[in-house]
Amino acid sequence: MPSSFKPGYVTPLLKKADLDAADVKSYRPITNLSVVSKQLERLVAQQLTTYLTDTVTRYRRVRLLPDLQSAYHAHHSTETAVLKVVGDILLALDSGNLALLSLFDLLAAFDTVDHDTLLRRLQTSYGLDGVVIKWFASYLSGRTQHVRTPTTTSLPLPVAYGVPQGSVLGPILLLLYYRSPTC
Repeated sequence: MPSSFKPGYVTPLLKKADLDAADVKSYRPITNLSVVSKQLERLVAQQLTTYLTDTVTRYRRVRLLPDLQSAYHAHHSTETAVLKVVGDILLALDSGNLALLSLFDLLAAFDTVDHDTLLRRLQTSYGLDGVVIKWFASYLSGRTQHVRTPTTTSLPLPVAYGVPQGSVLGPILLLLYYRSPTC
């Protein structure tokens, strides 16, 4: 991954107009990456999702991305996921069973991904190796980001952890980091 594609700049945007502009918690950090970088990521994401969707593990006959995976799966969306969950709950209740739904929010999930663990998981759990792993290692390493406001810009700082927010591959890599293909 060319180093010129790696810098990101963070633009703090007020979450709602009625929030206190002096309070840092009132802002949502939006990370911007180069357009060319995102085009390259789209090509890689297409190849990666095709591989994950079509590949079945040799020994367990389990798909790397299950059929019910909504994100990064053609003809699936948050709407189809919600319909599936609601449908399952209604079927359980109609059958006289109890239904329980647990939800959780991964606070700062994109920022907590350990690169070495992710690369190891891509190899051992998803069967990626060789030049592919080297490309992902290059993609993750050597990144910097700085904060940019209308009046000032901070100095760039290295990004040692996490997947790039605002990227095309970031959410897919986050999914692979937290999910086991045997689920």
